[in-house]
Amino acid sequence: MPHRVSSFAVALAALCCAPAAAHDFWVQPEPYRPESQAAIALTLQVGHGRDRQRSAIALRRIQRFEALASDGRRVDLRPQLQPDPRAPVDARFAVPAGAWMLVLETDAGAQSRLPAPRFNDYLRAEGLTPALEQRRLQGRDGAEGSERYSRRSKALLRVGAGVAPAEVAALLARPVGLPLEILLDADPHARGARLPVRVLWQGRPLPGALVKLTRLENDAEPLDARRTDAGGRAEFAAPGAGTWLLNAIWTRPLPADAEVDFETTFSSLSFEIPVQAPR
Repeated sequence: MPHRVSSFAVALAALCCAPAAAHDFWVQPEPYRPESQAAIALTLQVGHGRDRQRSAIALRRIQRFEALASDGRRVDLRPQLQPDPRAPVDARFAVPAGAWMLVLETDAGAQSRLPAPRFNDYLRAEGLTPALEQRRLQGRDGAEGSERYSRRSKALLRVGAGVAPAEVAALLARPVGLPLEILLDADPHARGARLPVRVLWQGRPLPGALVKLTRLENDAEPLDARRTDAGGRAEFAAPGAGTWLLNAIWTRPLPADAEVDFETTFSSLSFEIPVQAPR
């Protein structure tokens, strides 16, 4: 069964010493519940609390930015994307009524190198125990650690009035082809007793991943964190009204002749629960 992470406060303290690459990244539409064909403003966000800021990622690194509907419609939004922290927004766009999933993917062109203590603390804080164990077995837990990394983010939109719950549920539970992907097996608007999460790695259930749940209106630290079970599943207590972020990280070792030790993927899913959610 999925379980709550023990010594979570210790892990969060270690995370404060982690590299900038460990900061959570997400796409944030305003609003999450627009009128049909109304303009939606979007920003790319990174970090939490005092470290939260607009992402300065270069457009050339963004390989995919699109909106997907439950009926298979796709809208390529990359032409509307001009990332610039100095501008009011990074993109403006509109989509027809219905449930839509925004999907953004970057390349793995960014790199991070850290002294051994900081790299090991980062791996522990993010639950990357296989990487820690590999470093120990190779006698490299006292050596500098390095990685290249990519970002994969989703955000749920409900456009217009009367969006069918079945439409939303289908989008939340359906993979969109990300190498590391967070899925929900229930619509958080339904306000059930639990929020069931699934994590896939290369299309298969991922056990042992650390999933964090953060309320973005008060994001100095995650509200909760759970590890996935053998089936890649975890459960949180159902969150209340607000804007929420789920995120997970996974890494894989690279060959000995590679420029860095690991390739790491950061994945997130953001969504909003209104004060007056339907029951």
